[in-house]
Amino acid sequence: MLGYIWQYVYTSFLRYWLKWFIRQATGTCELQRICSGNKPGATRTSKAEYSLRSSKNKVLRGALEASKDQLEKCADQIMKEKNVKPQKDPLFKESLHICLLQITGNSSLYVSVENMRKEVFSSENQEHEAMLLKLWDLLMPTVKLDSRITKQWGDIGFQGDDPKTDFRGMGLLGLINLVFFSENYTEEARQVLSHANHPKLGYSYAIVGINLTEMAYSLLKSGELKPHFYNTVPGTPELRQFHQLYCYLAYEFDRFWVAEEPESIMQFNQYREKFHTIVKTNLQDPDVNLTLTACSKK
Repeated sequence: MLGYIWQYVYTSFLRYWLKWFIRQATGTCELQRICSGNKPGATRTSKAEYSLRSSKNKVLRGALEASKDQLEKCADQIMKEKNVKPQKDPLFKESLHICLLQITGNSSLYVSVENMRKEVFSSENQEHEAMLLKLWDLLMPTVKLDSRITKQWGDIGFQGDDPKTDFRGMGLLGLINLVFFSENYTEEARQVLSHANHPKLGYSYAIVGINLTEMAYSLLKSGELKPHFYNTVPGTPELRQFHQLYCYLAYEFDRFWVAEEPESIMQFNQYREKFHTIVKTNLQDPDVNLTLTACSKK
């Protein structure tokens, strides 16, 4: 209770006067101190985001909602509001612009991912069908499907004879992630599939992959992926970076599962949550970088 009271008092009153005092003493605004005092990455951008979000100035708060093509203008407006002279701090505008690209880019990335998740897999869509068959060819290059609807799909971890029913929760996003991993990290994907087909430690490769897509999606939605993207993307994160994050989760979950040696697939939810906790703990590290750097990366 005391913590909440202190937080309210600090954010509502003390923070303003503390910033004012330091501004008088140093001749620089809070954003200048953040940009000059921190290396590019999660620490700098997270502090800049907090500063902008906590500001009572509409121009500063409005920058968080601006589109990508408006951000340079937003940086100029912020400099004007804060009376920052370019000749006195020539690096500030560029640093601030990068922070704004990362902050607003994370929001736009979520919109793109959400739209992909909402797109329903359709057997009547030739592109969807081609993507599904491509997944099979990448993972099982020496085996031909007997037909489009077949029990063979179980060999790569789908539940039924027709995989389309397994994409209901994550939509097309689940399939795209599976294909991206198999296409860009082919050797690793086939290795993971071989582990998934182990007679004792096996699990449903595709179903678990879709489940991990849900994990990546929920981490993006909650904002917990921000430090990773702030550290790894020096600008606006794109869908490719989200798919690469999924690849990391797919590969690392397999390593985790094999190392843990669960007694049964019935314990999946228990180990899934344990892995989820590990990932969230790693994301609290200001230097976090959840990137799969494998030898077969294209």
